[in-house]
Amino acid sequence: MRHSPERSPEANDGNEGQHEGKGTMFNKFLAAGAAVATLVTAASAAYAGKDLDAIRARGAINCGVGIGTAGFMLADSQGKWKGLSVDVCRAVAAALFGDAEKVKYQPLTSQQRFTALQSGEVDMVMGNATYTLTRDTALGLDFTGVFYYDGQSFLVPKALGVKSAKELNGATVCVAPGTTTELNLADYFRANKMTFKPVVIEKVDEIRAAFFAGRCDVYTTDASSLAATRAANVPPPRSFDDFVILPEIISKEPLGPVVRHGDNQFADIVRWALYAMIEAEEYGITSKNVDEMLKSDNPVIKRILGVTPGMGKALGVDEKWVYNIVKQVGNYGESFDRNVGKDSPLKIERGLNKLWSQGGLQYAPPIR
Repeated sequence: MRHSPERSPEANDGNEGQHEGKGTMFNKFLAAGAAVATLVTAASAAYAGKDLDAIRARGAINCGVGIGTAGFMLADSQGKWKGLSVDVCRAVAAALFGDAEKVKYQPLTSQQRFTALQSGEVDMVMGNATYTLTRDTALGLDFTGVFYYDGQSFLVPKALGVKSAKELNGATVCVAPGTTTELNLADYFRANKMTFKPVVIEKVDEIRAAFFAGRCDVYTTDASSLAATRAANVPPPRSFDDFVILPEIISKEPLGPVVRHGDNQFADIVRWALYAMIEAEEYGITSKNVDEMLKSDNPVIKRILGVTPGMGKALGVDEKWVYNIVKQVGNYGESFDRNVGKDSPLKIERGLNKLWSQGGLQYAPPIR
């Protein structure tokens, strides 16, 4: 029997080299695939962070809200919290638990809210916090969207005879500490070469009381909160008509939900709960017609409502997550109108908070 001379791998002929090359390449693909699978598995395992795990174990979301602003966050005589801000907390609970009532509300002042979130006392803050660069980076927090586009203005007694903020030189101004409002106030007066005397008070109900008692000439905060104060907090015998909001809007105040850095899935659920409310309004899905919409032939609506599955799985919640939000909370337009808009005592115009298709800024990425 003849034995072929031994050859090193480098001496293989072309045909053998091709076979070995293919085998080596195939093995590399297998190894790469295994590595990717390992990464995906690891990512999936890490996807739900400790915050979301704790919330699920607790069975409710701890939502930090302001001390009380009509139309946005206010407890009624039975202790039930209502408002546009509150509805975002409820939407998150509906997405996560299928029940919008699984929320515990924690009233917080403007100085307490971020500390309470950082410490884990609350899971999210819906206290009309303005989305800024430093808050989104330096505090270890994440803003997950904008539920209300606002701007700072000034409330004055009509008897003061002031028609413009540029007539406020030398005025005493009631303002909350630890807010963008306080910073904007100083910037505005400095830019217009005016002076003012700040009256700094932490609690919103005490600020209002000081203003209505005449301790300051002017109350400044977000225009939406001034509208709420004017509509719901004027002590008799004076009324709504005895006070005016000056026309100047001196800042941009995009108000958004806030969560802690570090739990991406919970942040995603908060982000997309708000987007779902906006997207539902865009496609005409309301709390009244959502059951009928389940029968729609529109592929986008079928995907949004979970008739075509996949979106819930991607988010880590039930496929009916948007259905539950809309059925129990309503779409964005319903919530706006009910709490602060045309069907509320505040009668605030939609303005910048109209859908993008109607000339506003409210715009949700597609649920797909």
